[in-house]
Amino acid sequence: MIQTPSVQLEAIWPELFLVGTGIVVLLAGVLFRRIERVSLLLFSLAGVAGAAATSIRLWDWEGAPTALAGSVSVDRFGVVVRLVILGTAAIGLVLAHHYFERSGEGRSELYALLLFATAGMTLFAVSADLIVAFLALEILSLPLYVLTGLSSRLGSIEAAMKYFLLGAFSSAFFLFGVAMAYGSAGSTRLSAIAEALGGRTGSVALGVAAVGLLTVGFAFKVSAVPFHMWTPDVYQGAPTAVTAFMSAGTKVAAFAALMRVFNVAFQPLAWDWQPLLWVLAAISMVAGSVLAIAQTDIKRMLAYSGISHAGFVLLGLTAPGEVGISAALFYLVAYSATVIGAFGVVMLVSSRGERLTTLSSYAGLARRSPVLAGLLSLFLLSLAGIPPTVGFVAKVRVFQAATEAGFWPLTLIGVLASVVAAFFYLRVIVLMFMRDPEEDTVPDDTLLPRLTLAIPAALVLVLGVFPGLIAGFLDQAAVLRW
Repeated sequence: MIQTPSVQLEAIWPELFLVGTGIVVLLAGVLFRRIERVSLLLFSLAGVAGAAATSIRLWDWEGAPTALAGSVSVDRFGVVVRLVILGTAAIGLVLAHHYFERSGEGRSELYALLLFATAGMTLFAVSADLIVAFLALEILSLPLYVLTGLSSRLGSIEAAMKYFLLGAFSSAFFLFGVAMAYGSAGSTRLSAIAEALGGRTGSVALGVAAVGLLTVGFAFKVSAVPFHMWTPDVYQGAPTAVTAFMSAGTKVAAFAALMRVFNVAFQPLAWDWQPLLWVLAAISMVAGSVLAIAQTDIKRMLAYSGISHAGFVLLGLTAPGEVGISAALFYLVAYSATVIGAFGVVMLVSSRGERLTTLSSYAGLARRSPVLAGLLSLFLLSLAGIPPTVGFVAKVRVFQAATEAGFWPLTLIGVLASVVAAFFYLRVIVLMFMRDPEEDTVPDDTLLPRLTLAIPAALVLVLGVFPGLIAGFLDQAAVLRW
């Protein structure tokens, strides 16, 4: 008799909701040519809500730590990461709908692509098998390549080609890492790899090689130096609404997968990969902060800022076990809310498309649109780590985690990088409030996207003053079941 695994679809209900909604939206756009795209938006948001509801039901899962023959993890870590990604997707859907309708390039496949990318992100975060992780990586990457080039602008198409070509190289490195891991342990399941390396029944040399190759794949997705080359060009060339979704969602998903793979499968080799994360964190924090100073385009500036923030998350992950995971999770929650809000404001300021993204376009913005200037100032202060925003609490948590683990030199580098980064954030605020407008332009005053941006703004303030609202949940989620 062939023993077949039990099919526990509850573990992937969120992904099934997202993919099912995406397929329905795609077919509706083809079969009903005159359907209102706002209807597709609402249906897509309903699908995201359904995925969130099914994710919350998994919080008190009492079954095995993995499902579907050990390929998908079912734990509170996955629930938290899924909810963060789904929240990012909901805001991204609204911003993308407004952006493409405003530019006259609205199309029904936009919503399906966003949903498919979101499904790949959530599956990537809960993968308990490296083969499933690779499939999820491709599911999230391919729609993002298309979304990047969805605009008819030449810069958008060029950015999509760069993203696709470099993404193919990073996927190849990741797949080579999977092959090395299989050669080391004879399995691609994270738990089996951990048992083989921990019991010294597998090849440690191949395990170390797998760590190095997988790190390249993860570092590309999180925009860590020296695998960051694609980030500024893609962020600048992609439609701003797509950049907002991509900058927040992809980083959360990739870091979640990195935390699970390294802290489960390669935990026996922690002494080998911790120095690697140390180096990546240091050069990412320094290079991102220094290079951002020279930027004259705000999208490129925020791209280099994202590279620096990848270093701060890696700083937290140098702390072993649950302490580092909890600190990194809090930082990801803070960063995702902040960066999607910042790019949302950039989208509204560049009311003519992508032509008003230079720093000079923000001169006197407080006079033209006090609300947008206030929102952007709040998000920039949070990225700089200035109280009472959530960015300050997030940096304190990763600094504390790294220092308690004995990595105080890395914490010192992080503090100095934060001081450098404060310059280019405050420079934009000075331009908005203390300079006269150079162009007589009126930012986009549509109500819906402004109300949408009020959600991340509220999170930035509320979690900055009351971080305990989520700290307890994140501490519980930091326990990885396998």
